[in-house]
Amino acid sequence: MKPNKIIERLPKHLKAFIVDQEYDRYTALDHAVWRYVMRQNYNYLQHVAHESYIEGLRKTGITIDKIPHIDEMNEILGKIGWAAVTVDGFIPPAAFMEFQAYNVLVIAADIRQLKHIEYTPAPDIIHEAAGHAPIIADPAYAEYLRYFGLIGSKALSSAQDYALYEAIRHLSIIKEDPNTPPHEIAEAEERIKEIEANMGEPSEMARIRNLHWWTVEYGLIGDLKNPKIYGAGLLSSIGESVWCMSDKVKKLPYSIEAADVSFDITKPQPQLFVTPSFHYLSEVLDQFADTMALRRGGMYGLQKAIESKNTATAQLNNGVQISGTFVEVLADNTGTPAYLRTQGPTMLSYNGRLLIGHDKDYHAEGYGTPIGLLKQTDQPIGKMSYGDLRALGIEEGRRCRLEYRSGVVVEGRLLNVRRNSRGEIILMSFDECSVEMNGKRLFEPAWGVYDLCVGETVVSVFSGPADPEGFELFYPVPEEKTHRPQYDEQNRALHALYQAVRDIREGRREASQLQNIWKEAQNFMKREEVWLLLLEMLEVAATQDGMNQLAQKLEEKLKEMAQQHSHLAKLIHDGLALIPNVAIS
Repeated sequence: MKPNKIIERLPKHLKAFIVDQEYDRYTALDHAVWRYVMRQNYNYLQHVAHESYIEGLRKTGITIDKIPHIDEMNEILGKIGWAAVTVDGFIPPAAFMEFQAYNVLVIAADIRQLKHIEYTPAPDIIHEAAGHAPIIADPAYAEYLRYFGLIGSKALSSAQDYALYEAIRHLSIIKEDPNTPPHEIAEAEERIKEIEANMGEPSEMARIRNLHWWTVEYGLIGDLKNPKIYGAGLLSSIGESVWCMSDKVKKLPYSIEAADVSFDITKPQPQLFVTPSFHYLSEVLDQFADTMALRRGGMYGLQKAIESKNTATAQLNNGVQISGTFVEVLADNTGTPAYLRTQGPTMLSYNGRLLIGHDKDYHAEGYGTPIGLLKQTDQPIGKMSYGDLRALGIEEGRRCRLEYRSGVVVEGRLLNVRRNSRGEIILMSFDECSVEMNGKRLFEPAWGVYDLCVGETVVSVFSGPADPEGFELFYPVPEEKTHRPQYDEQNRALHALYQAVRDIREGRREASQLQNIWKEAQNFMKREEVWLLLLEMLEVAATQDGMNQLAQKLEEKLKEMAQQHSHLAKLIHDGLALIPNVAIS
């Protein structure tokens, strides 16, 4: 991948997911699959897609005739402040959304098999590039995507969320592999059902994923009775884009209630949501964000962090941030958080930057701190001058006692006070220190130096560390990789015929060679995947003088295949419909 400023600014934990597109591994059959889907989509979607779609194809460098090269896409996306990277299949939802927050589209490097040409169970470059990228040319939608990434990446997950993600990823991989035994697929589907049945109360991530599904993936826009398509899942599926516009699919006004409507990726959706505008999407997302621990903070946010059992950050009112796995919160008699405790590696930050000396190696066993006001004064500790502290008997090098209104008592020798650039106290360190609350011992002198975060309230709680690089965050990159198809000699021979037709269309061979390709194609007539080759040949022959007889043979053979294979009938007839001078019966 060529150097790109937007991609270069990505943090290390996201760059770990990026894979080489390996453009040369796409076969001529892969390009034919892309071309078929794009021709069908362009023909149909120009009437039913949001007005920005067709223009967006041009603006994002996506053509009908060939799979896009990621470097070429980035040259054009860069002009609108975005970029794209290729990844291997599904990546964790939090990582996917964080990429969006950095204005980077995630594109699966693989392309669907011919047998999944209408709908693929796995992410592929048709879905990602031809579905997501074009609409991003609309500024209001692009801002929604970025904003969604910013909010979504902060949503708290549960352990069950990750188990479900791994199960869905596994199923998508094996369903796209033609060599997978049916019983393995059945077992994987059953595994997903088991996990879904034991998810418990939906996490923030589960609910915001619902919003993502009903907008970014399967969204409709405009009038409720005559909406247009903008969701990538619909724009990239020649089957569902038609199905979704029928009366069989219920159309509902989009609202925050969509966060509680789950979805099944293996089936056509029974209902879809219609937003009046792209701006409204951001309004609903804002409403949802107001319900999140990210904005609510306090006891609600801390309890959600504890339930998540994952790394989370609690931000205090003065910008101090505690990042780790929260296991306990003690409250005062009003139910307000008075003491926070993490277990395992914990990091202290200030406004998104690691506080030097307080990385997760230093706080390897966990961390705890009181928050709130002292009994003796209404003035927050952080606002106190050195004189104010001395008036309360708090002075560096001396033993002192801090009594909080909550009942927490900190007693020890003050080593030092750390202030921010405005002179506000953000951290106090003690030795020979004990901490207790209502008779419960929270810190012992023998445990070493006690570092107390200064702050009165928890204003925000969100997923992940405040400073990912300082925390040395990494997402576990999935060990199971997308299964690459292995082609035997007969497959390669068939691909060579697809390439020969492509060479004729692009002017590298004479059209007269179609006759020889037709002769060689006779060796593959028992294979279903030959139908797309014949369609590509007919498309060329129908526009050439002196090839009426070959065109007629190709047309007759395709119609014969449509009669013999009912599951191919619609695909073949839809393909024939786009070829001039071909009568459809």
